[in-house]
Amino acid sequence: MKKIINNQKIKTVILSVVIGLNSCGEWLDVVPEGVATIDMAFNSRVQTLKYLATCYSSMGIDGNIVFDPAMFGGDELWSNPFNTEGFFSYEGIYFAQGMQNATNPLFNYWGSWYQGLRNCNIFLENVGMVPDLPPWERDQWIAEAKVLKAYYHFLLVRQYGPVPLIRENLPIDVDVSKVKVEREPVDDCFQYIVSLLDEAVTGDGLPLNVLDVAGELGRITKPIALALKAKILVFAASPLFNGNDQQATLLNKDGTRLFNTTYDPAKWEKAMVACKEAIEACHNARIMLYEYPNAGINSLTDTIATQMSLRNAFTQRWNSDIIWANTQSIITAARQSGWGLQCYAGAALNPAFRESGLVLRNLGVPLKIASMFYTDHGVPLAEDRTRNINDMYNLRTAKESEKLYVKEGSATVELHFDREPRFYAWVGFDCGIWYGQGRTNDKEELWSLAIKAGEVDKGLETGVGYLAKKYIPYTNVLTSINSYSSTPYPWPIMRISDLYLLYAEAINEAEGPNGANSADMFQYIDAVRARAGLKGVKESWEGYSTRSQKISTQTGMREIIQQERMIELSFEGQRFWDVRRWKTAPEVYRSPIDGWSVLEAENNTYYTPRVVLQKKFGIRDYFWPISNSDLINNPNLVQNIGW
Repeated sequence: MKKIINNQKIKTVILSVVIGLNSCGEWLDVVPEGVATIDMAFNSRVQTLKYLATCYSSMGIDGNIVFDPAMFGGDELWSNPFNTEGFFSYEGIYFAQGMQNATNPLFNYWGSWYQGLRNCNIFLENVGMVPDLPPWERDQWIAEAKVLKAYYHFLLVRQYGPVPLIRENLPIDVDVSKVKVEREPVDDCFQYIVSLLDEAVTGDGLPLNVLDVAGELGRITKPIALALKAKILVFAASPLFNGNDQQATLLNKDGTRLFNTTYDPAKWEKAMVACKEAIEACHNARIMLYEYPNAGINSLTDTIATQMSLRNAFTQRWNSDIIWANTQSIITAARQSGWGLQCYAGAALNPAFRESGLVLRNLGVPLKIASMFYTDHGVPLAEDRTRNINDMYNLRTAKESEKLYVKEGSATVELHFDREPRFYAWVGFDCGIWYGQGRTNDKEELWSLAIKAGEVDKGLETGVGYLAKKYIPYTNVLTSINSYSSTPYPWPIMRISDLYLLYAEAINEAEGPNGANSADMFQYIDAVRARAGLKGVKESWEGYSTRSQKISTQTGMREIIQQERMIELSFEGQRFWDVRRWKTAPEVYRSPIDGWSVLEAENNTYYTPRVVLQKKFGIRDYFWPISNSDLINNPNLVQNIGW
């Protein structure tokens, strides 16, 4: 029997797809027009490719400060609320302030991702009827749709916990009782998601990589599917989903328990194996830690070249670090775009352009995050035996030997000196050097931020006194007060350093630091650190840490790996979800969102810490509420704990 979709429903779906695709970058800019039946959507290869684009269209929230809760919803970014109106939504700030609710949930994507699942199922049910689609291409597209189906289920589980699984779409004439589905146990959810990914990577359906041509970049490959599987299995093994007795009372109405409260160590072993397989696939596809090609007439000093390796690993389009980048989420300098991070985090630098509205300097980094980065010895500030943590707010003047980090002759706090390269590459601070903005070498005087009250870069706008420099390509140039040359790039969903650290985490949780795979654990952490200009974990902790014993215990290595992830993946939307899956959010959020006294113009008053927001986090905050209206529409659904 043919499945007929009425014109109004098709128009609604097409409208939502068009809205989602208007901001696409690399591909997925094709949408079926005037399609009234499924038959017409799949009557040719061209139309079917358009429907495959529809399957991708639900991905587009990553890195968007209006739509992505991981941006302003945690403690990693902040802005002066009085300066955000007209630039971007307050929703993330409301979320961070604990204003979530079940009547009209903030960042509620329950319906959007289920629409994505329906699109994927329609595609899978009908792609076999396309008359001019070669078998090899049909197999590839089927695999892509299965990965997307797995991904949308994962996004639902990550946000809502146990959810109803949409294995196939229900017929239009199905009994209404079949539509009122129940939530399924979280272990069943993960098992089904992984089974979809296993089906997708079986055989030769997915390519190892895609051609660097329009219409291909951003499409799913075998390394993407395997890396996604690895990440999902790490989530499944993490404390939030593995033996979480705080969720013991979450039951379906028939008494079915939705969380297994017994910890299962075998889940970490599965995650470890999956991470290793994904790394091998990535290496075969030449996905590896990006290194800045520092050669030629304008070669840089090692200091700036290391920073360029770090900045480009995130902002350079399709660099070797990128496993999966979201072409539905293009990071731009567009002032009125939720993806306009290059505008919001940008700085004028040049006093002649201080009034430019093209760089708004209002995507701030809290003081607690700036303090999280290691010292130049590769250990936490509080552990470095060569530093006195009580002196961090003392003023110090930059010497000539420090001019590639802090403007020579300027005074700033001790906290800003002798830090690791990732701090200088990704965080902008008052008097801190900002390579780029038209500079083509580091032999001439470099730009530096002037971020105190009344200065070029207006620290008041950040609300906290730091900027997220990580989002800004070094090639960007503010050429005049009304002209900003910038390069858009797709938001990286997964980078190879993320996968390396997931593997290290899985090894430590499965075996500890002295198990059969401990050499791999240290190898991959140290690879990430080496690209960041740091010595290995053992050498750093043995040589400089007051807690050198951490490297010999599972608990100590857990702490090291978690901080390594929070530093390496800072501002990439990972911290928000990591502290939840680790169940460390109450502890992490206990320290407030803080910053400098940005209304002040003098060093002795500006460098006075102040609390911006004291976040609150309870058991209920680990998962979103299901909207009350959805509970009314489907009485078989049960609400998450605390809502």
